[in-house]
Amino acid sequence: MNRSTAWLLPLALCSTFALPAFAQAPADTLTRVRETHTITLGVREASRPFSFQNEQKQSVGYSVDLCLAAVDEIKRTLKLPELKVNYKVVSGSERIPKLESGEIDLECGSTTNTKARQEKVAFSYTIFVAGIRVLVPKGTKVDSVKDLNGLPVAISKGTTSEKLFTQLNANDVKMQLQTYANNTEAYKALKDGKVRAFPQDDSLLLGMASHDNALDTLALSSVSLSVEPYAIMMRKGDTALGAAVDRSLSRLYTSGEIDALYKKWFSTERLTIQMSKLTRDSFTRPNKEAGVAMLLGYSI
Repeated sequence: MNRSTAWLLPLALCSTFALPAFAQAPADTLTRVRETHTITLGVREASRPFSFQNEQKQSVGYSVDLCLAAVDEIKRTLKLPELKVNYKVVSGSERIPKLESGEIDLECGSTTNTKARQEKVAFSYTIFVAGIRVLVPKGTKVDSVKDLNGLPVAISKGTTSEKLFTQLNANDVKMQLQTYANNTEAYKALKDGKVRAFPQDDSLLLGMASHDNALDTLALSSVSLSVEPYAIMMRKGDTALGAAVDRSLSRLYTSGEIDALYKKWFSTERLTIQMSKLTRDSFTRPNKEAGVAMLLGYSI
């Protein structure tokens, strides 16, 4: 990610205030980190098990651990004995604007690398591969998106599932879409009976339902609607920071340390998500492939 010289020079600070909201910050984060000895990680409040706040209000999770490994690599690269890590909670809809404006330096959540997002930001190597599925009350049949016709459906703002289901609703399936500010609110709407379905990445749906001990009353659809490669997000053009992040991931992948990290977050008393072939392949052959919708003519 990237650094704003506006934080260092008064003249640049003045010019920054004259820019439009969310203007792209200059891509030079490592220089600022070297001078300030601080870095800011964008984290999520409830994206279990990737990025969430525990009972002590500490930011933890699989993606957070990977970002902290990247911070260690940055310390080595810059020869810094100490590097202060600040955490800033961001929602799905504000993560890219806050990254572009310089409020955060790395986004450590459950963000899918997509072609549309690549126009605005940059991504690390893939860290996990999920897929959009639909969470419904047990006994509700969803073998295809056609089964959602006429149903009230929750979508979470700023997500790939919102984009896909908005397209579907305009063309093939007439649903009663209800937009919520975040996954937590959309999930609550499903639990409260306000909607009959909640489409989102399967890993996130399992994370929410398992933490809530609700897998006896809720179930995932059999149909998967996308391939969602998650990655650490940073500012576009921030090449030095991107190289440091990728070096840290490459080290974890080649050493096999990634397996212990995966087990720590995806094999717990409440949650079990077996490592998929696509996720394993991403560790064996690191890549930055963009996600795709499984339905022809649609995008995420």
